Amino acid sequence: MADPNYGRTTTVTTETIVTSPNIRFDPSYIRTLPGMLKAAQIILNLLGFICITVSYHSIHSRGSWFNTVAMIGFWFTGILLVFYLFHVIEKFFKIPWLKVEFVFCAVWTLFYLLAASLAAGWANRDEAFGAGAFFGYCAMVAYGYDAFLKFNAVKSGQLAQGERTTTTETVSPTAY
Repeated sequence: MADPNYGRTTTVTTETIVTSPNIRFDPSYIRTLPGMLKAAQIILNLLGFICITVSYHSIHSRGSWFNTVAMIGFWFTGILLVFYLFHVIEKFFKIPWLKVEFVFCAVWTLFYLLAASLAAGWANRDEAFGAGAFFGYCAMVAYGYDAFLKFNAVKSGQLAQGERTTTTETVSPTAY
C-alpha cells in the first residue's frame, strides 16, 4: 500500500516575537518617521491652542471646541511619545497599540477638520483664529498621514515596538 503523503511537501511557519521587558530611555525613536510625526503633532497642537487662547473670542464655542481638540491631542500624543521613548509600548506588547493609535489618529483627523474649519470661519473677525485654523489644518494632515501609516502597519501585522520575525521552512518527506 502506498503512503498517501508521499511526494507532498509541508510548509512550516514559525513566528517569534522579540521584546525587552526593560523600561529604558531610547532617544533614537524621535528620529524615526513615527517619532517625528508625534513631535510635529505635539507642536502643532500647542501652537493652535496658543493662537486660539490669546484671541478675544476664545470663550466662544468655536474656540472652546478647537482648544478641546488641541489639548486632548497634545496630551494623548505626548503620553504616547513618552511611552515609545521609554519602551513602555514594547513592555506591554499584547495591547493592540497600533489599532489604538490608528483609531485615535483617524478620529483626530476628522476632529481637526471640523475644528480648523470652524476657526477659519471666524478668521475675518479675529486673526488669531486664522492662525489657529492654519495650525489645525497642518495637524489634520499630520494625524491623517499617521493614521494611514498605522492602518498599513496593522494590515501587515507589524508590532508597534519590538521585533517580529517569521521563518518559513519547507519540509519534504523522506523517500522509502
